[in-house]
Amino acid sequence: MTLLWNNTTPAKLQIFQGRKKAVLVGIAVYGVDRPGIICGISEVLAKRGINIIDIEQTVLQGLFVMFIVAEAEEVDLEELRQCLIDRGKELGVNVSVSPFERKKGDEKNLYVLTVLGEDRVGIVYSITKILYEMGVNIERTSLTARDRLISIEFIIDVKDNFEEIKRRLKEEVEGEGLDVVIQPYSLFRRDKRLIVFDMDSTLVDAEIIDELAKAAGVEKEVKELTKKAMNGELSFKEALKERVKLLKGLPVEVLERIYREIKLTEGAKELIKSLKESGYKVALVSGGFTYFTERLKEELDLDYAFGNELEIKDGRLTGRIKGRIIDAEEKARIIEEIAAREGISRENVVAVGDGANDRIMIENAGLGIAFNAKKALKEIADGTLSKDHLIGLARILKVPSEFRKRV
Repeated sequence: MTLLWNNTTPAKLQIFQGRKKAVLVGIAVYGVDRPGIICGISEVLAKRGINIIDIEQTVLQGLFVMFIVAEAEEVDLEELRQCLIDRGKELGVNVSVSPFERKKGDEKNLYVLTVLGEDRVGIVYSITKILYEMGVNIERTSLTARDRLISIEFIIDVKDNFEEIKRRLKEEVEGEGLDVVIQPYSLFRRDKRLIVFDMDSTLVDAEIIDELAKAAGVEKEVKELTKKAMNGELSFKEALKERVKLLKGLPVEVLERIYREIKLTEGAKELIKSLKESGYKVALVSGGFTYFTERLKEELDLDYAFGNELEIKDGRLTGRIKGRIIDAEEKARIIEEIAAREGISRENVVAVGDGANDRIMIENAGLGIAFNAKKALKEIADGTLSKDHLIGLARILKVPSEFRKRV
């Protein structure tokens, strides 16, 4: 396509080589928000036969901002610019107009990068500098806030070596003291329908077995067994059985007291309420105990809750577990069962957990989130959230909540 813009046809873009082809025009509009701005600007374009092919508009702190890409087979640029400026003055906004050629390039490989953290000066610069130095192009950016917690969402184009870029991005963004989640754009746009949470140190701000051990006077012994399991000296099943043995004789009243005293993780109640209102099935699948998972199911109106059942006789723990033990493999199987029952595909499952026992479910989920987790789990997850940022899932999942107040 050849564009001619000369003195014989002042400010008029004409297309030669036979039939006419579309000219692209970029239009930027900004000013104090008021009714009628979009209507007024679009009227100027419509009366000249100029078609809008892309538009982004928002209001930020009372400031109206709009970008338009329009196309026309022939346009008198100066006449269009002046008419738009004049209309802008009537509406109390500023308008700029620029022609451009459609950029030709390779197919895009789009991903959604969501960054969460405590609000401070320079976060946008820090992240965009990391992306620039990696050669990653930013297609779109948006920012929302809840109190001091902000979320910045970037749609990025990653041409090559995505896994390496993903690893480096997570490492460097976390190095800035921020949480990060990376999703393929195609999966990001899916309506995720099932979310699965771990319990201890995820939905509740405690390790319940440690609280039980304190009450039974066996805290040191239980922690030693936990350490052996983490070091690979004992399997999760073996370690759980041995720890539960140490709780033999503990009165049920102690379990009731511990449940009353444990606190939900900050934002958990609000998040689950928003998820439920948005049509999610919400499940709690824990290597902890049904005495607590069932009560949380009732308190939070969860759809499913699974845990290990402590055997109780005459009002006291027997030191044994009834039925199947929920380890990492069993967690994954349970989630498959729930998804199959609800007719939900793996890509539409979100899993959130903090420990090694959550590894398989996080790997298998369409979106796996390591919450307040150790390095090994972070490495295989799609993203990480720190202890105070659970509510940030609302932003990541596009769920309406108090978090999503625009700044």
